[in-house]
Amino acid sequence: MPAPVDPAAPAAGSGSTSAEPGLDPRGVRFAAAVTTVVLVLVLLSGSGWLAGAQAVVFALGAFAGMRFAPYSLLYRALLARRLGPPAEREDAAPVRFSQLVGFVFAAVATVGYLAGLTTLGIVATALALAAAFLNAAFGFCLGCEMYTVIARIRARLRARNPHTAEGATA
Repeated sequence: MPAPVDPAAPAAGSGSTSAEPGLDPRGVRFAAAVTTVVLVLVLLSGSGWLAGAQAVVFALGAFAGMRFAPYSLLYRALLARRLGPPAEREDAAPVRFSQLVGFVFAAVATVGYLAGLTTLGIVATALALAAAFLNAAFGFCLGCEMYTVIARIRARLRARNPHTAEGATA
């Protein structure tokens, strides 16, 4: 009898460059779908506490790693083993960056709602909701795309900087 496959383990040739194992893209979309529902509830209720809870979820994914993110844990517990191993994996770094961006928007929403700045809370929540919905519905991770653009800009800047060129000494 073969050993059960760990859905959190990186697949061979996953291309993941971060220290964290490659991620199951289905889990990322599941987390985005749950986030979408939570953010819709925040908009409907105007609850700063619910926005704060979502900020904590984002913070765990961004700072502790996706394997500790609550929605990732939920995906692994409820769905991953039933679906089997993914055909491919995603690098965790862009997803963690998107969690950081989500954290910033959710934190601003929390402050807005709890401080009585409802418009600020609504706008921050709506922006986070738009990004989560794009990922859940279409697999388009806005934060991941931002990560890629920032990485390209940083690489160009490093290439132009004579202090970071090959052969330069620190």
